[in-house]
Amino acid sequence: MIIGVGTDIIEIKRVEKLINNTRFMEKFFTSGEREYLKLKKAESTAGYFCAKEAVSKALGTGFRGIKFTDIEIIKVNSAPKVLLHGSALDIASRIGIKNISISISHCKEYAVSCAVAEG
Repeated sequence: MIIGVGTDIIEIKRVEKLINNTRFMEKFFTSGEREYLKLKKAESTAGYFCAKEAVSKALGTGFRGIKFTDIEIIKVNSAPKVLLHGSALDIASRIGIKNISISISHCKEYAVSCAVAEG
């Protein structure tokens, strides 16, 4: 059963200006994400940012009471997967979310993501 759906889009240039800012990266990305993204281009960082926004919307809360690092995007066999921590995990458990599927894409100017929360 689908419990929530979220989507987000961002201009890659907005993120491109921030990826060398340590404070930005530490606020929005876990250490594992930062390690992965430092080897990637700006569109990947923008895609991960979008994915976190989409997941927060699928949880039904946005980032009210959730830190960006409570939502972690990892790659499993080249496919993006969602790991929840802290408040995001608590909210998901409380409303019966068992899995969140995520899709991330980009073109030259934009990154986009869609998340589906299932229970």
